[in-house]
Amino acid sequence: QVRLVESGGGLVQAGGSLRLSCATSGRSFSTYAMGWFRQAPGKERMLVAAISWVDSVTHYADSVKGRFTISRDDAKSTLYLLMNNLKPEDTAAYYCAASPASPRSPVLEPTYYDHWGQGTQVTVSS
Repeated sequence: QVRLVESGGGLVQAGGSLRLSCATSGRSFSTYAMGWFRQAPGKERMLVAAISWVDSVTHYADSVKGRFTISRDDAKSTLYLLMNNLKPEDTAAYYCAASPASPRSPVLEPTYYDHWGQGTQVTVSS
């Protein structure tokens, strides 16, 4: 079993930055592919960024490419999402998730993620 706890959300002005963290405990973090998802009110949950557990191969949604960076620290069992140049449309609840699938590729489909955190709210004001 893996437990995920997100932190780092908050209120920021457009153009600002935030860094989200996802602390994990339980089964070895280094054997899970990880992802960040977000869900805005009235919208479906969408993948923001994903990272594989071998070689840390990354994938980003087109809407965040060049602004967001996903990274992992296996020694600390922690996943990060650095968000720069934030926009009001980035406002959402952000969730981290863990998947045992596909060691060498980022996992893009939410159905392949077995473990989810409770989420942290990010609000970007214009």
